[in-house]
Amino acid sequence: MDIIDSLDMYRQYLLVEKGLSKNTWNSYLNDLKMFFAHFKSFKTVEDISEESLSEYVSFCLNNEYSTTSVLRISSSIKSYLLFSKNSGYFKYEIPEITLPKKPDRLPVCLNREEIELLLSAPDLENPSGLRDRAMLEVMYSSGLRVSELLSLTIDKISFQQKNINVFGKGSKERKVPISEYSLDFVQEYISKVRSKNPGKNSKILFLNKKGEQISRIYFYKQIEKYAEYVGIRKKISPHTLRHSFATHLLDGGAQLRAVQEMLGHENIQTTQIYTHVSKAKLINTYDLFMNKK
Repeated sequence: MDIIDSLDMYRQYLLVEKGLSKNTWNSYLNDLKMFFAHFKSFKTVEDISEESLSEYVSFCLNNEYSTTSVLRISSSIKSYLLFSKNSGYFKYEIPEITLPKKPDRLPVCLNREEIELLLSAPDLENPSGLRDRAMLEVMYSSGLRVSELLSLTIDKISFQQKNINVFGKGSKERKVPISEYSLDFVQEYISKVRSKNPGKNSKILFLNKKGEQISRIYFYKQIEKYAEYVGIRKKISPHTLRHSFATHLLDGGAQLRAVQEMLGHENIQTTQIYTHVSKAKLINTYDLFMNKK
């Protein structure tokens, strides 16, 4: 089977059988398309070899791809090869290659004072400011992924039970609590802003001025703008709110398993990174205290 046909079969597999979101399977396919663009002479899956994989990893590293990016690309290719082997398109053993070690990088988190500054940055007299405040409150209060926040529909919020029904990675469903304080901003946004939006009949909760779903890039730039406005110098992104949510829960004594369920992590090891963030914070606080003596 040629590469174009096999990629189409793989896309259907990711979409139908794995139930991945469009953003996720697009990411897989983009990695593969870049790989095959590098090896223009490849006609079928079986042209892939250990040597070609090693060469591509070296190419990525030499072109200053981050270690995380190289590991993701390698994982995309390996997943495609495994699918091809199970489907009978690839008859050899899956090639093994030496990959760079993933750095132990702790996620950037904001302390509670910084969170308060960031959340209070939007101008509530401005319609987009009120909407952005509601978005920031929901994301920090419930620890949603940015994709989950932007695709959130009104019917998934229970104002009475104070929770959100979230469809996360792999279309897995989970319920996460949300504070009444955050819901107040959501209700104010709906009544004062969304009710006058051209897309008020849309299922999507948070809309831009044209009545369309807000893009990731726009929300990212808004958070950067608000952080700069209140003097936060850390390099942050929408995901920083999710990181801060998890870290603050653990700092407050929440159980790791409960935080895992709220974040929608399949593996608890993914959640454990936040215990390291809490420990690092504790050590820094101790050092500052001791140095003042």
